[in-house]
Amino acid sequence: MRVTITGATGLIGPAVIAELRRRGPVQITALSRDVERASAKLGGDVEVARWSALEEAAPADALAGRDAIVHLAGEPVAQRWSPSAKQAITDSRVIGTRNLVQGLAEAQPRPSVLVSSSAIGIYGARHEEPLDEEAALGYGFLAETCIAWEQEAGHASELGMRVVNMRTGVVLDARGGALAKMLPPFRMGIGGPVAGGGQYVSWIHLEDLAAMIVTSIEQDSWSGPINATAPEPVTNRELSHALGRVLHRPAVLPVPGFALGLLYGEMAEIVTTGQRVLPAKALVHGYQFRHPRLEEALQAALA
Repeated sequence: MRVTITGATGLIGPAVIAELRRRGPVQITALSRDVERASAKLGGDVEVARWSALEEAAPADALAGRDAIVHLAGEPVAQRWSPSAKQAITDSRVIGTRNLVQGLAEAQPRPSVLVSSSAIGIYGARHEEPLDEEAALGYGFLAETCIAWEQEAGHASELGMRVVNMRTGVVLDARGGALAKMLPPFRMGIGGPVAGGGQYVSWIHLEDLAAMIVTSIEQDSWSGPINATAPEPVTNRELSHALGRVLHRPAVLPVPGFALGLLYGEMAEIVTTGQRVLPAKALVHGYQFRHPRLEEALQAALA
């Protein structure tokens, strides 16, 4: 198999590369604006091609002849949403994906599938409402950014490609993402539920996310939006208590929502509202989760 990956040096990219290698021989090309840094991180057996995602179409010669494209690139969402940060978050997803599809239009022979990142933020703040892939889309900055992001990826279908939009939840891995930010206070015994703790957290272990991405490459039945979340979303309170048990630390000190608001501004709404997202399509397709239960998933992420 030959696969080109954008955003390969982030949290998810190396896990996808490892999963591809686990399943069989693979040739991997990474697109990066910093070729030297990407080569150093990914190793010499990964070909790295230069691409400035906001400035130009993706290089057609790094896309042509591949079996699949995995599009993971995007400005981190977990930061204070200043006007400039919002613009960078939106542009990296919308303009970056548009320029990727433009490169795909010029690639011959063209890959058969584009697996493009998205996020469960597309559903907006929905509290306890169960949300599968048929649920109505939401409102607000993150939802509207995700909608525009998926629309740009969807143009690849006009090129005869199968398009998968992987709507990713909270990724559990100790090396990055939400869990890495939670660990220091919880290890010190000063962690606890946030903003009352009743809001749902739709989580997924990094291994399962990588496996779902690779499965969506291999199986033609996977197309359109796919909720990349574990089968049992939990409340923030349940997540906090489970992490405390795994770390053998108390997890009872509440964190008021206004404190997160002071720290992160508008971005805090991701943590204080939450979504109860269900991976209906993955389950219908027969995907077997490696880490379906939260406490075991946390133990595996921290191992």
